[in-house]
Amino acid sequence: MKLKKKIPVIDQTDKLGFWGGKFGGNFCAETLKKPIEDLEILFNKLKNNKSFIKERDEYFKNWIGVPTRFIKLKNLTDHIGGAQIWSKVVSDANGGAHKIYNATVHCLLARRSGKKFVIGDTGAGYAGKMLSMAAKKFGLKCKIFMGAKDIKRQQPNVKAMKKNGAEVVPVYSGSQTLVDAVSECMRYWVANCDHAHMAVGSTVGPSIFVRICGWSTSQISRELKSQIIDEFGSMPKKIKLYNCVGGGSSSFGFWNEFMDYNRKQVEFIGVEAGGPTKSKKHAAPLTYGSKIGILHGAAQYVNQNSDGQIEETESISAGLDYPGVSPLHCFLKDVKRARYTAASDEDALKAYKLVTKYENLKPSLEPSHAFSIAIKEARKLSKDTIVIVNSCGDAHKDKAILEKRLGKKYAKFN
Repeated sequence: MKLKKKIPVIDQTDKLGFWGGKFGGNFCAETLKKPIEDLEILFNKLKNNKSFIKERDEYFKNWIGVPTRFIKLKNLTDHIGGAQIWSKVVSDANGGAHKIYNATVHCLLARRSGKKFVIGDTGAGYAGKMLSMAAKKFGLKCKIFMGAKDIKRQQPNVKAMKKNGAEVVPVYSGSQTLVDAVSECMRYWVANCDHAHMAVGSTVGPSIFVRICGWSTSQISRELKSQIIDEFGSMPKKIKLYNCVGGGSSSFGFWNEFMDYNRKQVEFIGVEAGGPTKSKKHAAPLTYGSKIGILHGAAQYVNQNSDGQIEETESISAGLDYPGVSPLHCFLKDVKRARYTAASDEDALKAYKLVTKYENLKPSLEPSHAFSIAIKEARKLSKDTIVIVNSCGDAHKDKAILEKRLGKKYAKFN
């Protein structure tokens, strides 16, 4: 197993859609083989098409609002000491999170395929909110599947989806979280694939959805690479890129343009959800050595019991509360290109308090996990080390949780 240089990682699959010969693939119902094949043909045709890329870039610039800011967190740096702490503020994007890139591309693909109906899954509500926004923008009908537990804890995004005209379908099976929403969305697509386009909300699922999402979110690292060179004159000798990892869409997009750099120069650190400190449940299959299993049509590291049954996860962050992880991250872990660790619920809350105390930035609970590890490690690093955290979502959706756990002071938004 080897990471190839000068070849996009999304294209480093074998004929069966596996990265490294064992992650990914297409484990799906017979009914879906034809629509998946059709989507693969369409995407492979368009991803290098100048006209399609121009159309994508126009919407990214004029509707999403790229590029997003790259800023130094000077007050936090001075307080912590050690490395310089910077942030790529992807939450500046229209809608408040990175999910807008993938949603926009999927709606453009739906239009090219002649379909006027998009369906999708969501956990934190960002993927659903962004898909509903894009569907409204392009005049498409939209249905979003969301776990009943997540609907209760992410009300701001639920209200936004409905305001955009989307139908939000509560999922009451299993743990009533993201994993169940993805399952229900796929079941619905089996019966409606002739007229519905499915937009998987992360770099998970059958390999074509992993590739589309990775291609879409790589906008983040394309911008960041240019911004780093503009800021420093050249690529610094020591860069550490910290990103939260649930399904893995924002982290892959944050890292992709830096794949060919030596990891001693540009290191990738993925931070999973360690769950509450008093619980044995977590959403960190890469950190805690989970075995390979099949989930949502793809082979990946999955939290599972000795019988191979999927185990329930627990995290304060709905967006990270997932028992599996993208095949791309499984591959990057095994080839040792990325390092993975976990932060607890309490770590994330502590980091949120610290960041908001010293900076005019309110990261959602997902990137607060990444800030937690970045802050801990920055203290021990030299001043010439550049630590960059992807603030991939804003905390508005977490208002109720923040007020309950930290008090009203930390749940105020302009």
